[in-house]
Amino acid sequence: MPVDLASLRIQCYPAPMLRNKAAPIENITDETRAVADRMIQMMYDSEGIGLAAPQVGLSWRMFVVHVPEDEGRSPATDPPSATLGPEVYINPILTNPTGPVEPYEEGCLSLPDIRGQVQRPPNITITATGLDGKQFTRTASGLLARCWQHESDHLDGVLIIDRMMQMSRLKCRSALRDLERDFEG
Repeated sequence: MPVDLASLRIQCYPAPMLRNKAAPIENITDETRAVADRMIQMMYDSEGIGLAAPQVGLSWRMFVVHVPEDEGRSPATDPPSATLGPEVYINPILTNPTGPVEPYEEGCLSLPDIRGQVQRPPNITITATGLDGKQFTRTASGLLARCWQHESDHLDGVLIIDRMMQMSRLKCRSALRDLERDFEG
């Protein structure tokens, strides 16, 4: 069944779709490219730096990111910690996490107004397929590496609330209960 691009909406916790493991994308089609374009627009409209297909209600192993250059973040560093523009990752696989895990405050478009400390390794390698159908492998550091890990978690039904440090989780309990109470499944 074709995807209705106009009906795509960011799914908020506790939407069941956010807890499912997404299916691999078998073929990159015009529809895949149109969904990626729509996801990029939704990410920008929501002022996010990443968005995974399950967050818009699609059980696809695909996410988009744009980590803009900023103080300390650059696409020119080795490995890069930012992107030059929006990027699409299809069927991504993360490998080679390096460096001691570091805490950093993360938020999520599917968990509005919830932020917390999440520990992740500062460097990671990704192998994915682009919209051109070609597979690529890259390594990133800093916020870009963190973003890849965050979005990859979404493809496996994992949310930041599952990875938050205990104090952050405790601070978010009330806000999570509010989201659960207000959820219209």
